[in-house]
Amino acid sequence: MKSDTRSDIDIKDDVENQLRSNLDIDAAYIAIAVKGGVVTLSGFVRSYNQSWEAEGAVKRVNGFTAVANDIEVRLPVFNQRPDPEIPCDAVSAIQAELPYSFEHIRVDVRNGWLTLEGQVDWYYSKERAERAVRRVRGVKGIFNLIQIRPRVPPAEVKRRIEESFGRSAEVDSNRTTVETTAEP
Repeated sequence: MKSDTRSDIDIKDDVENQLRSNLDIDAAYIAIAVKGGVVTLSGFVRSYNQSWEAEGAVKRVNGFTAVANDIEVRLPVFNQRPDPEIPCDAVSAIQAELPYSFEHIRVDVRNGWLTLEGQVDWYYSKERAERAVRRVRGVKGIFNLIQIRPRVPPAEVKRRIEESFGRSAEVDSNRTTVETTAEP
């Protein structure tokens, strides 16, 4: 019987090849360790985008079970900026990527780490907002806390669940309570 699990050595070799083949990553200072299929990346890179790309390279390798991205972002002197200078460029990048929904996204910066908050209608908008700010000069990392607005109002969700319970022979709808809440 053939085993589907790959050896740690094979996984490490594939991760190294993925990193070397990605021109967006300077992998010279990235160390790779693999134990039980868990890939740990350590060392440093010169931009947040390189750290993100390195993690993505691992995710394209067959057989890994998890990835721990412990890569430190060490911005070169010419890319270092004080926090107050970063939000304007971040908002502009989001506006260019999402011209119809950028105003629903807030940006906060602390020690080079961006926090994206707000609400959008689609998951791809959340992803595009993060992608837009990955290359902003001075960014060391991103917390993407953008929420997706529910397409169906909570009251409608409650009504549909209650109707479903009412039709079910397995649920006593008279003894079941359904509550929904809407987050601001």
